[in-house]
Amino acid sequence: MRNLDEIEWRIDDAPIAYENAVAEMENRVAAIRAGTAPELVWLLEHPPLYTAGSSARAEDLVDPGLFPVHRAGRGGQYTYHGPGQRVGYVMLDLSRRGMDLRLYVRSLEEWLIRTLAVFNLTGERRVGRVGIWIDEGQGRESKIAAIGVRVRHWVSYHGVSLNRDPDLTHYRGIVPCGIRGHGVTSLAAQGIAVSPTELDRALKANFAAVFRP
Repeated sequence: MRNLDEIEWRIDDAPIAYENAVAEMENRVAAIRAGTAPELVWLLEHPPLYTAGSSARAEDLVDPGLFPVHRAGRGGQYTYHGPGQRVGYVMLDLSRRGMDLRLYVRSLEEWLIRTLAVFNLTGERRVGRVGIWIDEGQGRESKIAAIGVRVRHWVSYHGVSLNRDPDLTHYRGIVPCGIRGHGVTSLAAQGIAVSPTELDRALKANFAAVFRP
């Protein structure tokens, strides 16, 4: 019998269709609120696709025919998901964690920053720009991780995405997160070879350091 006070982890290696993932998250959120299932962190990948958050602008979808586009129901604008990018869907009962959305988002940022530090990469926050950024030098910055959340009855879902080794040319169909004038990067593009297993291990260890049961 599962302990409802412990966070459950699910890790999928085969790509999960976006619609299926959303349906499973919706069901889990309802179960967490009802007290019939524990909180969950789900690590997975999707086939190549774009998602549009609640603030997505039509002009930021540069090539609508490149990949399927899904309305995400989360906050934020357009983002890309695809192979080589680890998505972390985080379903937590925030009513047990202070009911502070800003603190929750900042904790997600801290989780990503600590995970990148495991691989000797410095991830940084930027005022007015959601996500985690890498200073490329000479005034250039690139985004390595995105954050987009939704909360229903104080239970969170959706979450984060971290670029391990995706095809970065796939971002050409959108203006990522509506932010122009900056690039997108990955661990691989920074010269850091990390296996999916190594990244999952770092994500799990650093989640426990940031989020308490």
